[in-house]
Amino acid sequence: MALETNQRQRVVIIGAGFAGLKIARSLNNTDYEVFLIDRHNYHQFQPLMYQVATARLEPSSISFPLRKVFQHTRNVNIRIADVERVDTAQKIVYTSVGEVPYDRLVIALGCTTNYFGNTRLQSNSFPMKSVPNAMALRNRILQTFEDTIEAGPDELQSLLNFVIVGGGPTGVELAGAMAEMKKNILPKDYPDVDFSRFTIYLLEGSPNTLNAMSEASKIKSRKYLESLGVIVRTGTVVEDYDGNTVRLKNGDTILAKNLIWAAGVVANTLEGLPAEAITRGNRLKTNRFGEVEGLEGVYAIGDIAYMPTPKYPNGHPQLANVAIAQATHLAQNFKRELKGKARVEFEYANKGSMATVGKRKAVVDLPGFSFQGVFAWLTWMFVHLMLILSVKNKLIIFLNWMMSYFANDSTLRLMLKADRGEGSSGKIDIPSAKGQGSLKG
Repeated sequence: MALETNQRQRVVIIGAGFAGLKIARSLNNTDYEVFLIDRHNYHQFQPLMYQVATARLEPSSISFPLRKVFQHTRNVNIRIADVERVDTAQKIVYTSVGEVPYDRLVIALGCTTNYFGNTRLQSNSFPMKSVPNAMALRNRILQTFEDTIEAGPDELQSLLNFVIVGGGPTGVELAGAMAEMKKNILPKDYPDVDFSRFTIYLLEGSPNTLNAMSEASKIKSRKYLESLGVIVRTGTVVEDYDGNTVRLKNGDTILAKNLIWAAGVVANTLEGLPAEAITRGNRLKTNRFGEVEGLEGVYAIGDIAYMPTPKYPNGHPQLANVAIAQATHLAQNFKRELKGKARVEFEYANKGSMATVGKRKAVVDLPGFSFQGVFAWLTWMFVHLMLILSVKNKLIIFLNWMMSYFANDSTLRLMLKADRGEGSSGKIDIPSAKGQGSLKG
C-alpha cells in the first residue's frame, strides 16, 4: 500500500549509517517530511566494533535505537524494512513493508565487505562490518579458546593462529586488542593452555600498515604491533582460504582455523539505478551538490558517493568524517532551498585521521602535523567518546575503558548464540561468518 503524500516535500533517506542518520537529524523539525529507512532498528557505531568483537564492550554500548533518537521529532518517520528497488521515473522506493513515494531521495547505503570475487574466502572468513558480524566474531574467538583445552597437538597450533587480513584502522586495532588479550586475559582464564603459542598475523597488501596515514604513523603503528607480538607482513596478498589453510600469492601458507577479513569495502547496490550512474567500487557518481549523475531529485552521500572535486579528483576517502560532512552540507542546502537561497558546492575540510593499537599506543594525523603515543591515545579516546550519541552510552563506554585500563581485564566474555528454540535438539547455532546483504544501512 502506498503511503499518503501531503503538500510538504518528502525526503526519503535510505540507510541509517553516519551519513543517513546525520541528515535525518539535521532535517529534524524542519518543513520537510522525512522518512528514514533501514533494515536495522538501530544505528551502529562502526569505529568501536572491534571492541565488541574482542569482548571489551557490549553491542548495546555502540548501538542506538532509531526511534529513541527521534522520540521528540515532529517530521521524521522511521521504517524498518529492506529496500527492494527504486523507480526514479515514478519517484517511488519499493520496500518490504510497502511503497514510499518521494520528492527527494537520499541514498546513504554505505559499504559492505569486498572479497574481490573470492566466494570460498567469503564463506570461510569473518567480516567486521556490522554489530551481528562483531557478535559472531566474538563468539567464534571465545569458542576457539574453549576448543584449545581439549585440542590434540596436531590441531592446537591451527586453533591458536589468528589471521587478520587488512592493515587499515580496523585490522590494526583488532590485532592490537587481540594481542592485549593474549598478554593480560587468556593466561588467567585458561591457566592450563600455553598461550605463548597464540600467534596473531596481520597481512596487508600495501607496503605499510595504515598506508593512507603519514609516514610517522605508518612506521609507529607497525612498531607498536610488533612490540605486542603481532606478526606483521606487508606487501602480502591472500589468494585463498578453505577454513584451514591460508594461501598467499607468494606461495606461502599459514595453518589457521580463523581468518578475519578487513581488507576492503565495496559500496552496497540498489536495484533501479542506471548503470551509467555507477562507477568503480559500485559508488554513485555525483556533482558537488550531491546529486546523482543523470537523476532528478536523487542524491548520494557517504561511502556510496563518488564526488570528484579539485582537491579530491578521485572522490573522497570512505571515512565517517566525510559522510557526516556531506550529510550536514546537503541538509544545509535543502534548508537554503526552503528559504529561496542559492545552494553551495561541497568542499571537504580534512580534520585528520587516527587509530589506536593498544593501551597508551595510538597514532593521530592532523592537518599539518602528526603525533603518537600516550597523548595520541588520550586524543583517540576523547574524540570517539564525543562521537557517541547518548550521554548514557558515553558513560558506559568510559567506565568500561577505565576498568579495563586499571584491571587489564573485562567481564564481558560471554558467548551469546542464537538458540533454535523449544523442541530442538538443544544445540546452539553459531552465527554465520558470511557477509551481510547488499542493502545494509
